[in-house]
Amino acid sequence: MFPDADFSPAAPDTTHHDLIEDLELHELWDAMARGDGRLHLIARTATLTPLTDPATITHRQDVLTDCLRNTTTARALYDLADQAVTADRQITRVGARNPEVLLNQSLRALELFCGHLRRLSAFTAEHAHAFGSAALTRLCRLIREQLTGEYLGELETLLRRIDFDHGIIATAHLGEGNKSVGFRLQEPPSGKGRGSAAHRRLKRSGLSCTIRGRYEADWRALTSFRGRVLQVIADAATESAGNVRGFFTALRDELGFYIGCLNLAETLTESGLPICLPTPRPSAERALTAQDLHEPCLALRRGGPNAGNDITADATDLIVITGANGGGKTTFLRSVGVAHLMMQSGMFVTAHALTASVTGRLHTHFRREEDHTMASGKLEEELIRMSAVADALHPGDLLLCNESFTSTNEREGSTIAAEIVQALTDSGVRVLFVTHLHDFARRMLTERPARSLFLLAARGENGQRPFRLTPGVPSPTAHAADLYARIFGEPLDRPADDRPDDRQA
Repeated sequence: MFPDADFSPAAPDTTHHDLIEDLELHELWDAMARGDGRLHLIARTATLTPLTDPATITHRQDVLTDCLRNTTTARALYDLADQAVTADRQITRVGARNPEVLLNQSLRALELFCGHLRRLSAFTAEHAHAFGSAALTRLCRLIREQLTGEYLGELETLLRRIDFDHGIIATAHLGEGNKSVGFRLQEPPSGKGRGSAAHRRLKRSGLSCTIRGRYEADWRALTSFRGRVLQVIADAATESAGNVRGFFTALRDELGFYIGCLNLAETLTESGLPICLPTPRPSAERALTAQDLHEPCLALRRGGPNAGNDITADATDLIVITGANGGGKTTFLRSVGVAHLMMQSGMFVTAHALTASVTGRLHTHFRREEDHTMASGKLEEELIRMSAVADALHPGDLLLCNESFTSTNEREGSTIAAEIVQALTDSGVRVLFVTHLHDFARRMLTERPARSLFLLAARGENGQRPFRLTPGVPSPTAHAADLYARIFGEPLDRPADDRPDDRQA
């Protein structure tokens, strides 16, 4: 996941609640996880901690390309790591601090892991040639170099010997007060008739002490003696087992991200959506160009493709989207937001091509449905949420606004929106704003045309919606009458002075 750092799935938090809800990200994560809670957590962590370095994004894209080209091999490698972690969890563990108990538990884990390490070594020897990315090539090389058959054989022999089936040999000397000090564990006897040098010296000495077990104090003394002797090796074995366990866990979790990507790619392709690896650019370039960009979460929810859009918005601070109600404005807004999150996670995007600058963080401010339990007015609620967003914004961030400040009249809402957008863009924040506030859109067109792009949701013949956006002068109407006719089956035919203003409908 990183060229020089580890990836660890983080526990879900509530700081991204609005972003998740506004972009419907659970649809994306569910498709990646396919019911696997661990994969869901990995997908969530990766998308909510976007990368800001194009080189690191490219690093992940290279690994993803390998996985897409070798789907079966990538899934098999993930399964191998997952089986090792799952098998380790089935070992019975107790919380006792007794060194002998800890040693036995660690030895059982290491013996189990040896089998999985052999499988991993054989797997990489067979499939290493299939990978071309620097990350997977390096992983396979390290496994081949370090997990040789000779090394694994020596490890298995050592584990059998330190099981101490044939007793424990230790040396010590007398210290102050005739207390035993300087305990040192010696090579254990092999049980094949020829013991270690320490074992032979002990036999020649003729010294012995037999504990009959008649008194509890004798057993306590023996247990204490064994514990002091085994403490060092128990600590070493526990640390070794933890290291191997951590390796397989990290391998499973990092591969889990790419397995989630494979799951998502299969589902999106079956739904008829295009996918491509985007080109990430530095934040300072302020690039945003897309060909046939789709909103994947909507397609996942509906089980079929939606209309895609082209956009050329390089070197712009503000994109204002106006036009027909139900014409795809919000869908387009979400498509841009989800594309940035997917790109900056190292994933593909749902488009034929995308080049975009990385953003520090992505923020949303979408219109909320009326909440009758609110203690304050709806405009106040919008301003409170915008204030919280503004406190979290930094230069280089991206803000998506969907019909913000329409809870008041056109003039007041336009004034609020214009002042906020001007302050944010002047501070280096890029803003995409879907709105029916024509006064606001017209003011942006007049005051900052060189730094803004204006997109119009098209309206076809007979009020049909092609769900495509094209550059154009902000529309003064949302064509709400089209929706009325579509819902009620008849045109809205009332005197002009009796019709509601459909600009905010």
